[in-house]
Order: sequence, then C-alpha cells, then structure tokens
Amino acid sequence: MKAIRVTAYGSPDRLTLVEMDDPVPGDNEVLIEVAAASVNPIDWKIVSGAMQAFIPLPLPFTPGVDAAGTVIAVGRNVTTLKPGDEVMGFIGIVGAFATRAVVEAARLARKPASLTFAQAAALPAASLTAWQALHEHGVLQAGQSVLIHGAAGGVGSAAVQLARLAGARVIGTGSAGNRDYVQSLGADAFIDYRAEDFARRVAGVDLVLDLIGGETQQRSWSVLKPGGTLVSTVARPDAARAHDAQASGRHFATRSDGPLLGKLAALHASGDLRTHIDSVFSLSAAGQALRHSMGGHVRGKVVVDVAR
Repeated sequence: MKAIRVTAYGSPDRLTLVEMDDPVPGDNEVLIEVAAASVNPIDWKIVSGAMQAFIPLPLPFTPGVDAAGTVIAVGRNVTTLKPGDEVMGFIGIVGAFATRAVVEAARLARKPASLTFAQAAALPAASLTAWQALHEHGVLQAGQSVLIHGAAGGVGSAAVQLARLAGARVIGTGSAGNRDYVQSLGADAFIDYRAEDFARRVAGVDLVLDLIGGETQQRSWSVLKPGGTLVSTVARPDAARAHDAQASGRHFATRSDGPLLGKLAALHASGDLRTHIDSVFSLSAAGQALRHSMGGHVRGKVVVDVAR
C-alpha cells in the first residue's frame, strides 16, 4: 500500500509518500481500501508538533482522521460489516492518508449510495464535532439563538445547518466573501468579522459556538444571556469569565461514534445537510492540502483523493 508518512514534526512540506506493507485488522477491526480522506485542522496541528504534549505519537506515522472507502477484510469479532461494504468514519487520530487503513468497526458508518467517496470523507469529523457541540455540550433547543464563529469552515458549515434543523436562530461570523455561502446554509444573519464588531451586533444569545479561540472567545462572553453557554473546540473557556457572565463554558474533544455518524449521513443523503468541498488534492500532494487548510480561509472541507 501507499501512505503519507511524518518522519519528523514540522512543516507539511516534509511529508513523504512511501510504500508499506498492508496492515492486518484485529479482532474488532476492519481493513478498508481508502478512496478519499479529508483534511481537518487537527491534522496539521499534529504534523507541526503542536499537539505533542496532548497526543504523543511514535514517529513515523500516517496523518489523517477522516476516511471513506470499501471494506476488504474484517476481524473475527466483526458482524456489522463485510467485505464490499462502502463505509466512512472518523477513524482515529491518524491513519487516513493511505491507500489502506485499519479501523475499529464501531467507528464506521455505511456510506449512503447517493454520496461520493469525496463527500463521505468530508463528513465525519466536522459533522460529529458540530452535532456534539450543539446538542451534547450546548444542549441547543428549538427557539433559542446561537452565534457560530468561523461559520464557513468545515465544522461551522455543519453547525449552521444542524442548528437550523434544530429550529434555532443562527448568526454566523466569517469574512465578507462567505456571506452568501453561510446564509445559503440557513444562517439568519451574518457578520463580517473584519468590518463589524459582533459584540455590538449581537446580544442575549443562548449559545456561542467558538471555533476560533483567542480574543474572539474572550469577547463572546458579553453576548451571552444569563444562563447561556459558550462551547469551544479550540480552547478551554475561562471559568472566571464564565462566572462573571453568569454563563457556563465547555471545551471538548470530538468523540468518534459510528451510529451517530450513520444518522448524520442519512441527513446528508436526504438533502437536509450538505458538505461543500473547497478543493481536492492527490495523495502525493497531501502536504499541499494541509498547507491550504492552514491558511485559515477554507470554505467547507479540503479533500485528499487517495485513489488519484
């Protein structure tokens, strides 16, 4: 098989494509022929070495958390999948940027026939993150309001749509060029963060989904109503600021969940959710794909066409 390897932490320009032996699935795992993978910020953070203290990995390793492909072998305890099944999943913290990958069966969902492999690979981590942020940590209810920072990115795009489906009023922030895109996803209002101060435009929201961190998170406490919640995927909210705002703050790491992913895939198949593919790179150009994502202005998801 072919795989992208990280031999030393640092720039994604140093990634190499090598030939390796095929992995062998364990009792509760399957081996998939990977057709496509997608890029998430966690990928280039791991490659850079920024996550070493939290996610220590032995070198070399193959990056990539999202994959879609076809099952070609199953472990002896696996009864839910069989060779030939088309699947997708948030497969773990590494391993997707390869032509074959071993994955725990519980992490996978069947790919709807209506989705391409590229669309399926773009779905897992972003959609799972958005759902868990809104519903498990933000406990979003119909009729409430949510402010989503970074609404045009992979997680933000999914969150805008899921919040709309939940019956919430959705306000998204982003750059001016993404206004029409974010509103097409269902946002009721859009704020150009370069030209407008969201803290002057917004007040009394039930939930803030922070996908940016830093000053954006700190200034978000002022827009929450008493009893509101700030959920962040990028930085732990300050407990003292939460207390002063009479609000709560939550930070979490996304949980891989095959059954939940299956429900989200059904929403995509029905047209209630959609995933925008910003750009597609070949496996040999995975470093360029990560570099593009690092630029911070991706609309939707960057995909790696592993079969190309």
